[in-house]
Amino acid sequence: MKVAIVDYGLGNLTSVLGAISYLGATVEITSDADKLDQAERLILPGVGAFADGMEKLRQRALIEPLAKMVGSGKPILGICLGAQLLCRSSDEFGHHTGLGWIDGDVSRIRTDNNMRVPHVGWNELQTKSASPLLNDVADGSLLYFCHSHAIQVDNPDVAVGLCTYGDVFVAAFQKDNIYGLQPHPEKSQRVGLKILENFLNL
Repeated sequence: MKVAIVDYGLGNLTSVLGAISYLGATVEITSDADKLDQAERLILPGVGAFADGMEKLRQRALIEPLAKMVGSGKPILGICLGAQLLCRSSDEFGHHTGLGWIDGDVSRIRTDNNMRVPHVGWNELQTKSASPLLNDVADGSLLYFCHSHAIQVDNPDVAVGLCTYGDVFVAAFQKDNIYGLQPHPEKSQRVGLKILENFLNL
């Protein structure tokens, strides 16, 4: 299995690389469109602001090549900011247009006054519907989150996993060959590795 981690200048790249390597796949971090095209699986990680992420994808001329690859059926997994970038828009520091591969939007987490934002730490994944991404992942499994904004989708069937922190938001989604995780599987120990293994085994 050959996996490419999309390097667009934001993201916890080395931790994702380490997790995928541990699972036995051939993996590289790259922003080269030809190398991305040669991979069997794509991972779009991310840490930081939505607008910065989209700008860096544009600067590296990655949006069109990635769209063609995903349109051809190549599986892609967005992680944290990477998952948010797959959506239509975000209201983080203004209104910004995303890749639009998922009909959903990203907005600031709404919580009670006694709850901190960002949402940082371990929280339960509420499995909502069957998905190969979540095979053998028990409902209520703990995953590690670190984010101030969260995803809501138009079609509830796209959301395969939810999480509650103040509001209920999308923790995992699937639309055809497009997958997304708001939590960080590379930081989520055994459960996170199982989700990444499931992605490799699609």
